[in-house]
Amino acid sequence: MRALLDYIRRRLILKINIPVAAVLMVCISVWAYFHLGVQKRIVTQNIITGAERMSNTVRLGLHYAMMLNSRDDIEAIVQSYGRSQEIRGIRILNKQGEIMFSSRQEETGDRLDQSAALCQACHASAPPLLQPSLQQSIYEEMETAGERVLRMVSPIPNEDGCSAAPCHYHAPDDAILGVLDIAVSISESDQLIKDTKRHTLFLAVGLFLAIFVTLFVLFFVLIKRPIAKIIEGARQLATGRKAARATVEQPDEIGQLSAAIFEMGNDLINKQNQLLLQRNRYQDLFEGVPCLITVQNKDLRLLSFNRTFEEKFSARVGEYCYKAYKNRSEPCPSCPVLRTIEDGRSHVTEESGFYKDGRKAHWIVTTAPICDADGNVVAAMEMCLDITPRKELEEELRGSERKYHDIFNNIPNALFVVDRDDFSILDCNRSALSLYGYTRSDLTARSFLELCAEDQADECVRVVRAGEVINQAKHVTRDGREFYVAIHASPSEFGRRKVWLITTSDITRRLETEQQLIQASKMATLGEMATGVAHELNQPLAVIQTSVDLLKRKTGRGEAVPEAEIARIADLASASVERATKIIGHMREFGRKPDIQTEPVDLTVVLRRAFEFFSQQLALRSIEVAWDLAERLPLVLCEPNRMEQVFINFLINARDAIEERAEKGGKGPRRIDIKTMHNQGHVTVRISDTGTGVPEAIRDKIFEPFFTTKQPGKGTGLGLSISYGIVKDCGGTIHVINNRDGGATFSIRLPVRRG
Repeated sequence: MRALLDYIRRRLILKINIPVAAVLMVCISVWAYFHLGVQKRIVTQNIITGAERMSNTVRLGLHYAMMLNSRDDIEAIVQSYGRSQEIRGIRILNKQGEIMFSSRQEETGDRLDQSAALCQACHASAPPLLQPSLQQSIYEEMETAGERVLRMVSPIPNEDGCSAAPCHYHAPDDAILGVLDIAVSISESDQLIKDTKRHTLFLAVGLFLAIFVTLFVLFFVLIKRPIAKIIEGARQLATGRKAARATVEQPDEIGQLSAAIFEMGNDLINKQNQLLLQRNRYQDLFEGVPCLITVQNKDLRLLSFNRTFEEKFSARVGEYCYKAYKNRSEPCPSCPVLRTIEDGRSHVTEESGFYKDGRKAHWIVTTAPICDADGNVVAAMEMCLDITPRKELEEELRGSERKYHDIFNNIPNALFVVDRDDFSILDCNRSALSLYGYTRSDLTARSFLELCAEDQADECVRVVRAGEVINQAKHVTRDGREFYVAIHASPSEFGRRKVWLITTSDITRRLETEQQLIQASKMATLGEMATGVAHELNQPLAVIQTSVDLLKRKTGRGEAVPEAEIARIADLASASVERATKIIGHMREFGRKPDIQTEPVDLTVVLRRAFEFFSQQLALRSIEVAWDLAERLPLVLCEPNRMEQVFINFLINARDAIEERAEKGGKGPRRIDIKTMHNQGHVTVRISDTGTGVPEAIRDKIFEPFFTTKQPGKGTGLGLSISYGIVKDCGGTIHVINNRDGGATFSIRLPVRRG
């Protein structure tokens, strides 16, 4: 039985058709039951109606005879109707219950009690019914000789003609004169009912079978077979094979279901393929990612790990993570995995441990919770990014920072970190504190421009921002002492701020030494020019002497000297004295130690003064000077007295080169060319000679201190070196080249003053 129930449970056609059959059977049975009942009521009603019609027919047939009180006619009529096929008996009773006439002669004269069933049809209620209903008229249903008989009573009412009839007399108040009792056979009705039952049963069974078989066939064709195909297609889809089309192509719901399953299956296969691809990608990422990845349960046991972790550690699944990572016997004091399992959030820490080869490693550890379907944290993923190289670099960086911090503080030059915009001092080294006499807090509260002399701050800003070098600038210490520095600036960054790294070198002693060398060079130059200077002084002295001798001769002869002559002599003497004074003043000015102070200078004026001071030296040696001076030459920043010495040094070298060439028997012009020009923000002075030139082997050495090609006693080797330093301090350059026709050309290039 249980096997049968299991078989039914596994068959949809049985699970549906059995209840359908049961419901259909119940419905057809109920229908048949009510149908038979209705048919029976209809047949019974027809019988009653027929009995009533027959009763009425009999009563109408007796009416005339009863009105005439013709007893023979009444008897004949009763007997005649009593022999009818359906009638099984007719009786006429008076009000007292006496049977007056009957189709059965033996019953005539019998009297029925009022309690008899016939009488109770009307007398069951009080007052008695005068006109009972059709149903109330049927007072008995009985079976006689195997035949069912229905007895029906019909009251005989009193009519107007009865009470006045000559045949007999009834009181006018009598409503009922008697009753007609008729017995009708209902055997034909019973047979009809039996036939109806049999036909209904056959119809019910046939209807049940037709409906059930139709439903079964429809279910099998429209549901069972398509569902079987759908199941077969679903099983094919379950194996991962895509279907080319839907298994059932019908326009109804089954076809729509098949199409939906076809689309859903193919979509599921596509999504499964995508999930498989993603899983493979995830697995590849999990295995191939360069960081260490582990999955740990609440007990900190390893559930899984990637290839990188396996290569770095001698670990196995189920081992404690702290044992695998750090060879510990207990969890780490601040374990991020435990915190993640407790609060369900990600945590990031830095940890250190050892690889299986003994190397120390540092990691950035990031954890993430792993939850079950209910959202409960059941495990945690730990990802460790190896930052060992970064840590080593950090250590090296800290060592480098310490080293460069020591260099920053211990270099002998003052070093400042200055903001690029407002030149505020952000930091400085110890040399800066020592050089300027401030504390670090005092300097970092100041601007770098406050260290400059009052008239040099703007020029310092311009030169630094232009990326140039300041060879000579005047600065002031905390106690007001002025000194000279060379300034070098370079752009940099300091704490994400754009800054200048400014180095200041104290060049005061160097300048003093240079001044001494320059002064010594000046004295040597004055010594070399002594003959020329004496000749220059002899001319005005000779004029004065001649004028004085003339006056003495005239006054000695007692001659009167005209006023005009005296005035002329006085003018000559005054001019000569002025010229001698100018020469002496120029020598004194040239020979003094100038202040190291730059100013805007016209180089043409300086050249003229240098030549005027040196012209006699050249004239004595028959050296011609050719001038090619540019008009409106821009001003340059320099110290004019020192620049004049530069030009004199070049003129002396040109003179000596020409003399040396003549001594070696060289022929040709004895000439010095002086040319000035300006272009691209610079002024250039070229001094060319027709001397021996500069040999290629020593061209790079001629500006070195104490280097000279002259014979002993004729040169110190300081002239060109000092000239080179003076020009360099002014931000200029010196170049020398040999001329094609002999001799050399020295070019002095100085920047034009800005602003």
